[in-house]
Amino acid sequence: MKKSIALLAGIIFVAFGWSQNKGLDIAKKYDDAYNGWSSYTSTSKMILKNQHGQESTRLLSGRNLEQETDGDKSMIIFNSPKDVKGTAVLTYTHKEGTDDQWLYLPAIKRIKRIASTNKSGPFVGSEFAYEDLSSQEIEKYTYKYLRDESFNGTNCHVVERDPVDPKSGYKFMHVYYNPSQNYRIEQIVFFDRKGAKFKTLLYKDYQKYKGNFWFPGELHMSNHQSKKETWILFEDYDFEANMNDSDFSQTKLKSVS
Repeated sequence: MKKSIALLAGIIFVAFGWSQNKGLDIAKKYDDAYNGWSSYTSTSKMILKNQHGQESTRLLSGRNLEQETDGDKSMIIFNSPKDVKGTAVLTYTHKEGTDDQWLYLPAIKRIKRIASTNKSGPFVGSEFAYEDLSSQEIEKYTYKYLRDESFNGTNCHVVERDPVDPKSGYKFMHVYYNPSQNYRIEQIVFFDRKGAKFKTLLYKDYQKYKGNFWFPGELHMSNHQSKKETWILFEDYDFEANMNDSDFSQTKLKSVS
């Protein structure tokens, strides 16, 4: 009996190690496929829909800068409507440790640092959290391959991704990678700290840029608990913008509106 139990435990241990290694390998293939875009700017439309079906629209512009030794930098600026115009968020993603984020509020002309305990909160009233704005660095998660599953007629690798940060608002995520299209992500299902299904993010209308990089034309985040939804519709990507570190400073954060 003891030998049987030991054998079973050994099989489970090996299977668990295999699923972790395969999950990490899939994530690395995604990361390798999307390295090298350098920088870009974008314009987009955000549509918010509440549980009663009422919608509101915001116009955004963004900029992103790839980093070789750390996580990426990004900035999102609200251009309309009037009540949020000039609001901007600056994110420094880190491969290890807590990301740095700042929010500029034009009404009081102040920059507010977003505390790590608040990064699971909603991003300016949307169904995206502040932590969703960070780039998806390999080191920020642990991985476990779950299964292959058909999604919209395409075979996807489903990987459980667990945030390393104990202050994350998510216990884990199920990420659907498409191996037939450079391992691009088709959807992410988020589970809250209690393990309950929380939100689903769909990536739609992919287009290829610079001959290699697939970027979505639409992001759709639905909240299964609040019944609210948020769409981000990208209208333009510009990979010739030549952004640099000076475009991602707190000083720039106050002057982009």
